[in-house]
Parts: sequence; C-alpha cells; structure tokens
Amino acid sequence: MKAVRYHGPRRPFELDEVARPEAGPGEVLVRVAAAGMCHTELHFESGLLDLGVAPVTMGHEIAGTVEAVGAGVGNRRVGDRVLLYYYAGCGECEWCRRGEENLCGALKAELGFFNDGGYAEYVVVPERNAVPLPDHVSLEEAAPIGCGVTTAIHACSLAGVSEGDVVAVYGVGAVGYGLIQVARLRGARVLAIGRNPAKLERARSLGGEPIAAAPGVDVAAAVRKATGGRGADVVFELVATNETMAASIAMLAKRGRLVFIGYSEDALTVHPIQLVITEARVMGSVGNTLEELKEAVRLVAEGKVSVTVDRVLPLASWAEGLDALRRGEVVGRVVLRP
Repeated sequence: MKAVRYHGPRRPFELDEVARPEAGPGEVLVRVAAAGMCHTELHFESGLLDLGVAPVTMGHEIAGTVEAVGAGVGNRRVGDRVLLYYYAGCGECEWCRRGEENLCGALKAELGFFNDGGYAEYVVVPERNAVPLPDHVSLEEAAPIGCGVTTAIHACSLAGVSEGDVVAVYGVGAVGYGLIQVARLRGARVLAIGRNPAKLERARSLGGEPIAAAPGVDVAAAVRKATGGRGADVVFELVATNETMAASIAMLAKRGRLVFIGYSEDALTVHPIQLVITEARVMGSVGNTLEELKEAVRLVAEGKVSVTVDRVLPLASWAEGLDALRRGEVVGRVVLRP
C-alpha cells in the first residue's frame, strides 16, 4: 500500500510503498478514508520534534472503516465507521488506571508519532481505539475531531474554563477553532488572536471576538482594553514564539492560567515576579483521553461543535497540504483522502 513516511529529522517525507498491515489479537484493520494534517507534522519535518523513531507513517487524525478483525474481536465490528484514538497506554500505570493514557510513560503505541499512522491506505489499532461514528458525520469531517476538537476539550478541562471566564485563544487554526467553541459551551467569553484575516473571520463566525495581531500592535494592551483593563482569565498559547509568549504573560488577569498547547524553537522567559504578584499559573496540555474523544464525537454529532475543513486532497498530494500549512494559509484543516 501507499504511505507518507517520516525518515528522520530535517529530511523530506516520502510517499513509499509498504506492506499492508494485518490485525493481530484484539486489533482491527481500518481502511483509512480521511486523515487530518496537523502542525505536528511540520515539527517532525523541521527536527523540532524528534522521537528517535524512523521510518514511520505520519498522521494521527484518522477516520475510516473497519475492514478486518484479529483474534478475539467479533465480526460485528467489520464495516463500522470509526474515528481512531491515537494513544495506546500500558494499561497498568497510575495514568492509565485513571484513563489518562496521554500521560502514560510506557505507551505501547502513539499513532503517527512512533507507530504508523493514518497517512496510508490502512492502519491497525486496538479494538477499543476505534470509536464508532454516527452515520450523519462524514468521515472527512470526522478526521480532524481526533485532535482539533479533543485537544480543545482536554485543555479547557485542565484550565478549568467556566461560566464568566474571559478566554484568549492565541493562534486561530484548527485547534484554536475547537477552543473557541468548547470554551463558549462552558460559558466563557472568547477573544481570538491571529494575523490572517480569513482565519480571524472564521473565528468570528464561531463566536470569537477577533483581535488582529498586526505588526506593531500591542496585543496584550488590546486584550486589556477589550476587558476593561482586567485581562484574560485563561490564555491558550498555540504559537509559542518569543513575541507571543511575552504578550500572553502580559495579558493574564490576576490568577490567570497560561496554557501551552503549541510550541516552537523558542523558550519561555519570564521573571518570577510577573507570576508571583498576580498568582498566575503556567501549564501545558498534551493530547486527550479516550473519553474526551468520545465526548468530541458527541458534540460534533449534536451540532454543538463544528469542524472546519479547508480542503481535501488525495494522499499523493500530501506535499501540497504541508506547503499550505507551512505558509500559514490553511483555514482549519487539510484532510488527506487515501
């Protein structure tokens, strides 16, 4: 089968011919119908994210149909339309016992990271990782749920977003759109910060109040002006450059929470007094739990959260999608259709 594969840091991905996988005991073979393209792939390509495993098939936002099952899995699963959970924990550590496999220190698999993911015609996963999809949710719409919506749910829970909070989303891409919608569902007012007018307009349509981060604009001052000088209770950092991190710290309200989701080559530099005198908190958010994936599917199925698909490309056009991501022109997600 065809697969887009990572061959090491600072090397281009390649469309390779590889053996079609087979489902082992407790596993299902999924024919991939759609795979979302995430900025994580750019981090692999640049070498910023290097897990020391290569080659590996990219792609962790995966939707498709169960085509075959391994021993111990009933044939009833064949034909199921599914969205895949990309973590497979050890099942024994404290984090797995809590249902928080995203923090497992002995993962058995992480699709598209150190195990083969969805930029391919087929992928194999444990049966429990194949979450059923309602018939009215298209597979192309479903794929970005697996990261774009679930990451938002997880981050909003960690940050304790609640009724009356002012939330600033710094970086309005696919995850940013998920954050806007999930935060609003929890009763927050949301300020959406970005540079691309088309992305900001989409943020507005989802209920965010746009703040343009144009050159020369003091973004922190703009947030304080919009909040009557108070600042944001929660800032979700999806860019994490020196410029955006400094602004994020400066726009925090007292006891504000700065939550890192995105990252770059830059490191956070902050004087402790900036955090001490406002009792601010800084935290990170990674991935999601299986239950959060199920919640994300429910929210989309009920029409409470929408997914923004910029374009759908055949697998062979993966480079076009990555180039568009790199240029910052994608509004939502590029979806590959193997």
